[in-house]
Amino acid sequence: MATDPIPSNGIRRLTLDGREIILVGTAHVSQASVELVREVIAAELPDTVCVELDAQRYKALRNPQHWETLNLIEVIRQGQAPFLCANLALAAYQKRMGLHTGVRPGAELAAAAEEAEQRNLTVRLVDREIRTTLLRAWRKAGFWKKMSLLATLLAGMFEKQTIDEAELARLRETDTLTALLDELSQVLPTVKTILVDERDLYMANEIRHSPGQRIVAVVGAAHLPGISARLAAPSPPADEIAELSRIPAPGRLSSSLSWLIPALVIGVFIVGLFAGDMSKLTSAAVAWILATGSLSALATAAACGHPLTVLSAFVAAPVTTLHPAIGVGFITGLVQAYLVSPTVKDMERAGSDIVTVRGWWRNRMTRVLLVFFLSNLGAALGVLLAFKWLKELV
Repeated sequence: MATDPIPSNGIRRLTLDGREIILVGTAHVSQASVELVREVIAAELPDTVCVELDAQRYKALRNPQHWETLNLIEVIRQGQAPFLCANLALAAYQKRMGLHTGVRPGAELAAAAEEAEQRNLTVRLVDREIRTTLLRAWRKAGFWKKMSLLATLLAGMFEKQTIDEAELARLRETDTLTALLDELSQVLPTVKTILVDERDLYMANEIRHSPGQRIVAVVGAAHLPGISARLAAPSPPADEIAELSRIPAPGRLSSSLSWLIPALVIGVFIVGLFAGDMSKLTSAAVAWILATGSLSALATAAACGHPLTVLSAFVAAPVTTLHPAIGVGFITGLVQAYLVSPTVKDMERAGSDIVTVRGWWRNRMTRVLLVFFLSNLGAALGVLLAFKWLKELV
C-alpha cells in the first residue's frame, strides 16, 4: 500500500489494492472544513463518500428539528435517559464551540453527504453507533475513571469555550493532535482507547470494504493518523472487528454492589430486629427515610422540579435505593414529564437551550433530565449519609 505524507490542508491520499482512498481530516465546527469537503468531492467525483457518522447522528444532522418528535416519557420508561443525558452533554459542548465560528457542529459531515447525494454518489456511514461507544467507555472504566469521565462530561456541559478558525486550523495539525491524544491516553487510557483507537479501527475497516475504485472519506482530524495506519496494516480478523460492536456486560463489582448495598441495609435492619432494641431500629429506619428521601427531594428541588415531583422523590427514594433495578430518577422523571409536559416550543428550542446553564433549567424537556439525574444523585448521597446511623445497630 502506498501513502502520501499528510499535507497542511488535512488531505491524505492512499493506494490500497489498486484503489485510491482520499482521507479528508476536518474540524467539526469549522466553515473551512465545510468548504474543503465540498471542493474535494466536486474535484474527485469518487464512487463512494464515507462520512464519520452512524445512522442516529446522520438522521439528527439531516433533521435539526428531530427533538420535536422525541417521546420523553418513553425514553425514561425504556431506561434510555442516562444515554440521552450524555448525548446532550456532548452536543452542548460542540454546539458552544460552534457558536464562536458560526458553524453547526458536524456541518462538514452533513455537507459531505449532501454533496454526494446531489451528484448521485454512494454515501457510506462508517462510524460505530454512538450508544455502543459510550457504553463500552463507561463499562470498561474503573470506578474512579468513571467519576473522572462523569465530571468531565458535566464540566463540558457548562464550560465556556472560546475558539476561532485560526485555533481550529492549529488543532487540525497532526503534531498538535498527536500531543493532545497522547495526553488523553495518560489521563484516561481506557477512554482514549475506546473513543479514538477502537473507532479508528472500526472506520478503517468500513472504508476498506467500501465499494468503488476511488473513495473519499471525511473524518475528524483526530482520526486521520490512526485510520491511515490501520489502512496501511493488514486487514484485521473478523472476530476482532465484531468485538468492537459488542457491549460489555456490567462489571462484576458494579453488579455486586447494586445488590450488596440493599442486602447490607436489609441485613442490618434484621439484626436490629432480633437484637430486640426497637428504639434503635425505629431511629435507624427514620434516619434512612430522612437521609435518602430528603437529599433526593432537595436535589429534585434544585432541578426546579414540580412540588409533587419533589414529594415523589422523598417518598420513592427510601424504597428505590433498596431495589437495584429501579432508580428514584425513573419515578421522578416520569412524574415531572407528566406534570410539566414539554411543549412543542421546548422541543424546538432544545438544541439551542442546551448551550447555556439557564437553558437547561428553563427548557421543560431538559429540566426533566435534570430532575432524573439530580434526584438519583441526591438519593446516592443519602445512602452514604444513612450508613452512619445504620452501623450503630450492629
